[in-house]
Amino acid sequence: MTKYRARAPLRLGLAGGGTDVSPYCDLYGGQVLNATINHYAHCTIEPLNTAAIEFHALDIDQVEYHTACSHLKVPEGLSLHRETYNLIVERFNDGKPLHLRMSTSADAPPGSGLGSSSTLVVAMIQAYSEWLRLPLGEYDIARTAFEVERVRLKQTGGRQDQYAAAFGGVNYIEFRPEEHVVVNPLRIKSWIMNELETSLVLYYSSVPRESSRIIEEQVKMVEQGESEAINATHRLKEDAIRMKDALLRGDFEKIGQILNRSWEAKKMLASSISNSSLDETIAEARRAGAIAAKVSGAGGGGFMMFLVEPSLRHRLERALLERRGRLLPFRFCVDGVESWTVK
Repeated sequence: MTKYRARAPLRLGLAGGGTDVSPYCDLYGGQVLNATINHYAHCTIEPLNTAAIEFHALDIDQVEYHTACSHLKVPEGLSLHRETYNLIVERFNDGKPLHLRMSTSADAPPGSGLGSSSTLVVAMIQAYSEWLRLPLGEYDIARTAFEVERVRLKQTGGRQDQYAAAFGGVNYIEFRPEEHVVVNPLRIKSWIMNELETSLVLYYSSVPRESSRIIEEQVKMVEQGESEAINATHRLKEDAIRMKDALLRGDFEKIGQILNRSWEAKKMLASSISNSSLDETIAEARRAGAIAAKVSGAGGGGFMMFLVEPSLRHRLERALLERRGRLLPFRFCVDGVESWTVK
C-alpha cells in the first residue's frame, strides 16, 4: 500500500514572541525571530479502499473511526485532525469524501511551548498535499494551517509557529495588518549557529500549560488598552530587531541581555506567564552558571531555554536534572516541512 508521509520541524522562539498575536499585530505590527530544531511533528496518510476515515494520534494514544463523509463534527475529539480534513475536502476535493488512515505524532508533548500543535497541522496539510498533489507553497501551507486553528476552530494563539514550520531555518518574520506576513530567512554564519547551539540548554519543566488561556489574558490586556502590557509588547518587538542584529554579528553577550530583557517584558503580558516553580528553576540555573533564561512559547510551563558558557554547560545540566524535568538535546535545522511517498 502506498503511504504519504510528511514532517515539520518544531521551533525555538528567540525573540518577539507575543507580538504575532491579534489584536496587537493588527494594530501595531509584529516581529518575531525564531529558529527550527531537529524535533518534528509527523504525519502519514494511507488511502483506504473502504469508505472510512481513521485518525491515529500515536503520541497521545487516541484513535477515531468515522464513516467517510464530507464534513466531520468539531470541536469534539481530535479537532485539529477533523478540521484539517474538512478544509481539504471542501477546498481541494470538490466536497467529496476522502477515504484514509492518518497517523500522527509529535516529538514534544502538547503545551510544550515549541509550537507542536501548529506544527502538526502544517505536517497534516503537507501530507494531504503530497497525496492529492496540491500546488501549495510555504506561504500557502502556513496560511492554511493558521486558518484551521485560529479562524475555523477559533483557538487563541499567534502566527509564528505555522510559518516557522513551513519555512524552516532561522527566520525574521514580520506580521503586518490584514494578515500580511513577510518571512525573511537569515543567513547566519555557521560558526555563530554552532556556538548558539552549544550555548543553549533546552529543559522541559514537566509543567504543561494551556497556552490559549495565557494568550487570552494577553489579548484582553491589549483590547482594554492596558498601557503596561502594550508597552511590554512594544519592548518584545524591539528585542526581535535587536536579536536579529546581535545574531548576525555573533554578539553573544548582547544575545544573553536580550533574552533576559525579553523574559522580564514577557511576564508583564499576563499574570500566569511565570510561577514559583519556573522562578525557582531559573534561580537554580543562574546559580549553576546560566547567563540568560527564557520560557519558550506563551509561558506558564513547558520548555525553558538557558544560555550558558559552554564550559559550564555540564554543571548547568546536572543542576537542572536534580529538579523534576528533563533535558532535550537538539540541533538547529534548515529545512521546513517536507513530504515523500513510500510505495
